[in-house]
Amino acid sequence: MISSLRGTVLRVAGSMLVIEVAGVGYAVAVTPAHALSLRVGDEALVHTSLIVREDSLSLFGFADIDRLEVFELLLGVNGVGPKSALGVLAELTPDQIALAVQADDDSAFRKVSGIGPKTAKLIVVSLAGRLRSVAPTGAGAPTGAAGGTRGSVADDVRIALVGLGWPEKTAADAVAEVLAELGDAAAEASGASVPALLRRALAILGPAASAPAAAR
Repeated sequence: MISSLRGTVLRVAGSMLVIEVAGVGYAVAVTPAHALSLRVGDEALVHTSLIVREDSLSLFGFADIDRLEVFELLLGVNGVGPKSALGVLAELTPDQIALAVQADDDSAFRKVSGIGPKTAKLIVVSLAGRLRSVAPTGAGAPTGAAGGTRGSVADDVRIALVGLGWPEKTAADAVAEVLAELGDAAAEASGASVPALLRRALAILGPAASAPAAAR
């Protein structure tokens, strides 16, 4: 098992990296964004997953352990192969994937080339409870602070929606509508959790709707 490579970048083009380790050049498939961050001659550390097939050995590489772990979880989903899993990570960060799974929102995965509606739903179902919980905060304020819970959670939900591809104004309007529907008392009684409010916001935005491509 080759779990990581550290060496000199010999070639990088598109989504393929060649890294030399102890005189041996290894071809590693990476995301386009990862490839763009590397330069020929640089020393690079790549966390890798070795995929063994009857007729091939393929390496898929990632800049950090989080992406590698999500990649390997995606491989466990029926219908998701290495190229599709890499495609998901080319479009979404681990935090965005975790947020989509927490919110039971498969639309983020349907935007990925090669991922159809059934597979997108399977990803959400299969990864539920297997990813670390994510509650992004803009200022890092504790959600339990007096007088800060609602505002902080509302910001978290808005940021999550923007991260999933919705325009800032659309996300803010959806969050405002959710809070207006719940009211202060209901929001406090429910704990104003990010996943719960995120699900409500996505329901308002519409299950069949998707964020405009320009906002991605």
